[in-house]
Amino acid sequence: MKARIAGFCAILLVACSAPAAAVDRHSPDEAKAVTLRAAAVLSKHGIDEARRMFHADGLFKYDEIYVNVIDFNGTWLIYPPNPRNEGKSVLNVKDADGKLLVQDIIRVAQNDGEGWVEYRWLNPATNKIEMKQTFVKRVENPRVITYVGVYR
Repeated sequence: MKARIAGFCAILLVACSAPAAAVDRHSPDEAKAVTLRAAAVLSKHGIDEARRMFHADGLFKYDEIYVNVIDFNGTWLIYPPNPRNEGKSVLNVKDADGKLLVQDIIRVAQNDGEGWVEYRWLNPATNKIEMKQTFVKRVENPRVITYVGVYR
């Protein structure tokens, strides 16, 4: 009996001293899929209904995933992490290296219709500046840009 208890304690000690698991990451494929779903919602339902859906926890907002929507002037139309910033211009927002990331997002949407933008941003889960990959999609009706990013 003592041997079984000692064995159990040894297993428990190893399990408790194991390093903590790394922060779960979402994939670029997931960011792209959510962005494309968001574009379809915007096209079908418009800004107001999309805002309601994108602000709610669920398909469009979970963990680090959330849908951004801006117009071609760089004004946030939908920003679930902080809705008070909706209506504000983010055209000249820079990343940690001084890159004008919103201007890059607009450029990709205008020139290519969709694609990737990378920049360095503060990850609130780790409190560190990390690379972020964002999938961008132009939506014609309404004429907006939607995007979702994930940390790498």
